Amino acid sequence: MTSILTWFILSYGLMNIMVFGSIFQGLRNFFQNWGNNKLLPFNGIANFISGILSCPMCFSFHGGWFLSLTVFSPTFVFFGTPLLISWFFDGILSSGAVWAINAIIEWFEENRPTKN
Repeated sequence: MTSILTWFILSYGLMNIMVFGSIFQGLRNFFQNWGNNKLLPFNGIANFISGILSCPMCFSFHGGWFLSLTVFSPTFVFFGTPLLISWFFDGILSSGAVWAINAIIEWFEENRPTKN
């Protein structure tokens, strides 16, 4: 149980740093500028990467299969899903977990007490 919760927190942390972190702002701007420049080659790929780097749910899917390759695969370990298929399902699991964690955090941000 602790391993899956740790994996969820890793997924959320990876997404949060890549999508919202100031340390990767330059990388996000680079791909956005490249994708917006129609004169440069492969601007469609740059648009795709820019979209992934700006969307929490999109990046958490790709971050999920990356964590599956590098840390461990929850769907392989807990459900016995074949390894090649489990990477896809780990991406889905990561995206859902990050969405749930983010929804809880946003709820607390919106419902915090105001100072009178």
